Amino acid sequence: MTPNDFFASLWDHYTNVTPQAQRIQTLFKSHGENVLNDHVAFRTFNNSPISLEKLEPQLEAIGYKAYGAFRFENKHLKARCYKHQTDVDSPKIFLSELLVEELPENCQEIIGKFIAQIPADAVQTPAIFWAGKLWQTPTEAEYLTLAEHSEYAAWLSTMGLQANHFTVSINHLKAFPTIDDVNTLVQNAGYALNQVGGLVKGSSELFLEQSSTMADKIEFTFADGKQKTIPSCFYEFARRHVMPNGKLFDSFIEGNADKIFDSTSAK
Repeated sequence: MTPNDFFASLWDHYTNVTPQAQRIQTLFKSHGENVLNDHVAFRTFNNSPISLEKLEPQLEAIGYKAYGAFRFENKHLKARCYKHQTDVDSPKIFLSELLVEELPENCQEIIGKFIAQIPADAVQTPAIFWAGKLWQTPTEAEYLTLAEHSEYAAWLSTMGLQANHFTVSINHLKAFPTIDDVNTLVQNAGYALNQVGGLVKGSSELFLEQSSTMADKIEFTFADGKQKTIPSCFYEFARRHVMPNGKLFDSFIEGNADKIFDSTSAK
């Protein structure tokens, strides 16, 4: 599978549950912009058949290599980022996993039940990255228990393995060169942006500025038949700055990412 095929399939699955992303991309195109994707991100469970270490070889199979590691104490996560070894314009990939053992016992039990249902050999090809839910649908009570302690766990229980966001590369836009220009355009079009820690996460001094929409919503039916509107996925915007060494910053910042995670918060 080529990276182009990988991202095309990923985009199809992503826009299916995130129609706002397609609409926002169309909005940019209506202003004559060619939208390039800066990065995508995935969420998963550690100590499972779809753990970070089990998924990583599939990224390597399409030409990606890990170049950074992150730890989010408050959210009980660890993450790695990946970039394509030869194609500099190929989107970066951010892969995080939930450290299940750090959650309260009742959450561990619920997640343990999900993990037990994942086939041991679930990871065979890069298509695993849009496999979605590999376990039975949770009950509403299970979802709410997880949400109380980890919004990330609750989201993952309902959405499974799929891109939780794509990212517009502001560096490649012509009519909207700053993150403020982009935020104004998107807000004026009626989209709610993530306000956690301010509209813009990061700064030019940190060489990375990010903002994002709040996640789209889907109607979800839980295992017990209860229905609820829950967050699906969101669209991000990133502006990278040149570092003193003359190179464009190409990694991620824990403080920014920590707040971006809240884009899928149901609260």
